[in-house]
Amino acid sequence: MLSLLWLLVVGLVAGFLARALVPGKDRMSLVATLLLGVSGSVVGGLVLGLLFGGFRDRGFSPAGIIGSVIGAVIVLLVYNRISGRRAAGTTSRRGVA
Repeated sequence: MLSLLWLLVVGLVAGFLARALVPGKDRMSLVATLLLGVSGSVVGGLVLGLLFGGFRDRGFSPAGIIGSVIGAVIVLLVYNRISGRRAAGTTSRRGVA
């Protein structure tokens, strides 16, 4: 039970930090930020496990706060790319002849 609570707290902090690091305006609710951070923790755990071989020793595990923030930034960038959102200061070339 305590590990689930810890996952939610780390996920929320990682989600807020990822939103602060990625340029542009992200209109997300608290729940969406929490889901961003938790999914970032999973992605960060996978990336760090692949880079440092963590899967052989202890199996799959969520990342720490740094890995969670890195994973959340990756998830947020992918989400912004898929949903068509652009970073602040960029313009679209659609409609330009």
